[in-house]
Amino acid sequence: MKKEVMILVGAGQIGMAIARRMGAGKKILIGDRKLSNAEEIAETMKEAGFDTEAMEMDLSSRESIKAMIAKAQEYGEIKMLVNAAGVSPSQAPISTILKVDLYGTAVLLEEVGKVIAEGGTGVTISSQSGHRMPALGAELDYQLAMMDTEELLNLDVLQEENIKDTLHAYQLAKRCNGLRVMSEAVKWGERGARINAISPGIVVTPLAIDEFNGIRGDFYKNMFAKCPAGRPAQADEVANVAELLMSDRGSFITGSDFLVDGGATASYFYGPLRPKE
Repeated sequence: MKKEVMILVGAGQIGMAIARRMGAGKKILIGDRKLSNAEEIAETMKEAGFDTEAMEMDLSSRESIKAMIAKAQEYGEIKMLVNAAGVSPSQAPISTILKVDLYGTAVLLEEVGKVIAEGGTGVTISSQSGHRMPALGAELDYQLAMMDTEELLNLDVLQEENIKDTLHAYQLAKRCNGLRVMSEAVKWGERGARINAISPGIVVTPLAIDEFNGIRGDFYKNMFAKCPAGRPAQADEVANVAELLMSDRGSFITGSDFLVDGGATASYFYGPLRPKE
């Protein structure tokens, strides 16, 4: 029997929290570069009554993305996309961050947008980091939003000699995510579908705990201590926003990027997190 299908890319706590909110009654296809991660999340959700299936999927590969879409279509129309995949500045070199977080996300939104069902919705998890950079300028914004995906990584601004470090690469990738969501929202709209981004701050997940205990640990702890909320977020707090965006209550919201960071970015520009000159 055919079902509506949700594609979940990235087998982590945020993606699972969103899938649990929105996936009831749907076939949920969970893809991750590490099959064992996808299988673990699929089994956890299956034990809670969800219809899940795991598969290996590489966000940096168009062919892998298309294979996941084809697998999803075997079960029915693709009604929802949750993209919670990516690598952090502490996990990977500049080239991998750009290939996965920037290029991969752009390709995923593009390919799912070609087949998303009428009334379909999607969210991609970006980051507060995309909001921390100075303006790039109208011309570069347009290129990041509209350029053919296979040409994106050829932009001068994305060449390694022009990128300071992995954090800078991550910021560029996340800025591109928000711009890409805006441009893809126009195309998704032609199919009667919506796509938005969520840019979380620090969320307590196994990965975040690794970061807290790693070389950037003091940086992250200082950030959430000095944000107005005074703490990191829980994955369910990000899922609260996703539930609004993906439900009928968010039917007039598309092409938007929602900052969910406990006020950390506000503090970065106008409070105690403001960099000292």
